[in-house]
Amino acid sequence: MTNLRADLVPSGVLRASINLGNPVLAQGTPGNPSGVTVDIARELAQRLDVPVELVCFDAARKSFEAMTTGQADICFLAVDPARAGEVAFTAPYVVIEGVFAVPVDSRLTTVEEVDQPGVRIGVKQGSAYDLYLTRTLQHATVVRGEEGTDVFGAEKLEVAAGIRQPITAYVAAHPEARLIEERFMQIQQAVGTTKTRQPETVAYLQDLVEELKASGFIADSLQAAGQADATVAPPA
Repeated sequence: MTNLRADLVPSGVLRASINLGNPVLAQGTPGNPSGVTVDIARELAQRLDVPVELVCFDAARKSFEAMTTGQADICFLAVDPARAGEVAFTAPYVVIEGVFAVPVDSRLTTVEEVDQPGVRIGVKQGSAYDLYLTRTLQHATVVRGEEGTDVFGAEKLEVAAGIRQPITAYVAAHPEARLIEERFMQIQQAVGTTKTRQPETVAYLQDLVEELKASGFIADSLQAAGQADATVAPPA
């Protein structure tokens, strides 16, 4: 355990990068965050017998930058090839879905129909779905903003992309928009650390994630945070 602490927590304080921009995984304020990622960070710090510092951001790209620039020891991000070059990920602990919203009178009704010339898709810059759509779209265009729904409304785009739960809430509050129920991607949320860590450190994080899934810790944390409709990832 001493070697593990020295490798993962060289400062003696576990610095966890928390993305408050994903309401499924974290809620609250930078001064008082909560949610499943906060619970995992605190559980890890308790097991390592070190204090925890929750370094909070409002977007995944900022959380990723904190990880890669040495401001954090662990992060909670979606697994993506664009990030895997710098971050060593565990297996996922939660699986969430990316979905589209469109204007209520849109001719678009399926995921397949979205990828065509002239279709502009609003996304949150640097999000998992931004990275995925940028990589996979053949014809449609990605338009980035602070929030996909904000740029969708402000620029009168054809589509907004986002996580199912907040997109569903957006549609409920905006009768001029409707949801395409089918998901366009599955987002695997995992614990990450830098690739400079020892293999034993990454293996420890992986084992911890599997234990927390199997024990019900993740499910209980999601329930307590009001996110019971999020899906605990299956065993690795």
